[in-house]
Amino acid sequence: MIGVFDSGIGGLNVLKELTKLMPERDFIYFGDSNNCPYGEKSDSELMAITTSIVMHFKEMGCKIIVIACNTATTRCMKKLRKQFPDLIFVGTVPAIKVACDRESKKTLVMATPATIDSERTEELVRDYKRPDQEIFLVPCEGLASAIEHKNYYDIRKIIKNIHEEYKDKGIDAIVLGCTHYPNAKKQIEEFFPNVPLLDGSNGVAREVKRQICKNHISSVGQTGEVKILDTL
Repeated sequence: MIGVFDSGIGGLNVLKELTKLMPERDFIYFGDSNNCPYGEKSDSELMAITTSIVMHFKEMGCKIIVIACNTATTRCMKKLRKQFPDLIFVGTVPAIKVACDRESKKTLVMATPATIDSERTEELVRDYKRPDQEIFLVPCEGLASAIEHKNYYDIRKIIKNIHEEYKDKGIDAIVLGCTHYPNAKKQIEEFFPNVPLLDGSNGVAREVKRQICKNHISSVGQTGEVKILDTL
């Protein structure tokens, strides 16, 4: 059993990649809409929220926990690993490495303010950016919440403001550093046509499969069931 959680609907994009790659596995998904957006929580609040979710998943028999949220991954995963050493955690981080490996020269990273300000994001830029590359880190305040609540006016307004600021920078790649943001691809492509949009969902799925093989986690007795939980 594999547990997957996010602050709402965004993690469903990760779940889609997981079930596509491992259709034989059982998954439990929890979209924590009551606490959306995670990016506006303090570290202590977010640790309390994520610890409670992980404890419930563990009680349900999950051996692998997928944190399908960039904010919760960058701010909580290290502590959760120490707190639950018997569980395997796979997180989601902005696909900065992918953009750098593609030799993008001007990469725009869209993420929540909390993800942009995290040490993990700083590490990704430091580890993968080459001297001839520029990376613009953009804290998209309110965008995840607008997507969660299908507020298309605010979605378009936020993206339009980002475009106004960066339209003359020669952006050749956009990293969607929040799992909610693929749900706004249409609006992003409207303002940034022909710019590749990169997210880490497929990479997360491949890492989960790698961890399953590495830790010899059997799928015996599993039927490919996917449970979507409203509450825990």
